Amino acid sequence: MTRLPMRLAVFDCDGTLVDGQADVCWAMERAFTRAGLAAPDPHAVRRIVGLSLPAAVRSLAPALSEADNRAVTEFYRSSYRARREEGLLDEPLFEGIAALLHSLHAGGWSLAVATGKSDRGLAACLASHGITHLFTSLQTADRHPSKPHPAMLEAALFEAGALPSEAVMIGDTSFDMLMARSIGVAAIGVGWGYHEAPELLASGAACVVESAPDLAAALEEALP
Repeated sequence: MTRLPMRLAVFDCDGTLVDGQADVCWAMERAFTRAGLAAPDPHAVRRIVGLSLPAAVRSLAPALSEADNRAVTEFYRSSYRARREEGLLDEPLFEGIAALLHSLHAGGWSLAVATGKSDRGLAACLASHGITHLFTSLQTADRHPSKPHPAMLEAALFEAGALPSEAVMIGDTSFDMLMARSIGVAAIGVGWGYHEAPELLASGAACVVESAPDLAAALEEALP
């Protein structure tokens, strides 16, 4: 039986689909403060968006003991969860993303997410925008090593039934580009997130786009 070719677009979430940097910076500052530690610089916090939480805390404060890392991680999770439950969380979709996702889905693309968010965080984020049903596979840091380890991208390929040559990773950080490059998946960087274009290109991005329409065109070029 002949296997039909497919096209899979795997999206990062924070910095690619949604702009959640204000809440991430707030929760990280609060977590460090509650642990009795100096709050990290917000610019440094934006740089680690996309990593799993323990890896992000370790990157921000490599001298912390494992116990202090766990404390900051748990304070972050509880602060972020409370903010969501109070209705204060603000994770707007970037301009044009909703239309792009619906257009790709209608055009026969399979869609997936590979993110440093938790299962609960990703589910709440997608549900708040009414786009959960568009995705075939949702991979988070709860079940995989932190990016740039390729485990979550490999799982997305498996669940979608796609070969590496049939997929594109879309993200805003070097972690996304390196993850894709390590298993032979094409990568496209977006210029509206947390890492600069030269860094994305150096990490393996085929190109860096500046708008949702440009991303649509780049995807069609990557997988015609």
